[in-house]
Amino acid sequence: MIALRLVAVSACVAVTAAAAQSAVYTVRQLAPETALKAAQAALAKCRAQGYQVAVAVVDRAGLTQAFLRDRFAGPHTVDLATNKAWTAVSFRTHTRDLERLTRPGESMSGLRNVPRFTAIGGGMMVEAAGSILGGIGVSGAPGGDADHACAAAGIAAIADEIELQ
Repeated sequence: MIALRLVAVSACVAVTAAAAQSAVYTVRQLAPETALKAAQAALAKCRAQGYQVAVAVVDRAGLTQAFLRDRFAGPHTVDLATNKAWTAVSFRTHTRDLERLTRPGESMSGLRNVPRFTAIGGGMMVEAAGSILGGIGVSGAPGGDADHACAAAGIAAIADEIELQ
């Protein structure tokens, strides 16, 4: 009985100490110039393939840092690119994977009812050194896989810069 009390008291002390240490925290985020560079690279990749797209880069909270829309990208691409980036960051999963995981009949299908949730390829997390720095979303290419490839090009363009930080 005494041993159980000691274990319980030790656990409470450990939890209290852990809580005191986590009163503040530090986060890593993309600099605006880095976000813009990723957006420009994604746009360039899609242009090289003849696609007119919109590209959004969001921070780790899902707030837009950089946005580019090519001259003939459809009006729907503005919201879709931003929502793809937001979805990837918010759910910590690339939207191409979420498309499959949230199909009708799947256990996560209810996520499709969440406002802004966009289960179409083209939204990717921007990660480095084990941290999510933000997300990138591309909309306007013919299909989610093409959008995904352009988003991946955006991340590749900044990979060396963010890994070394």
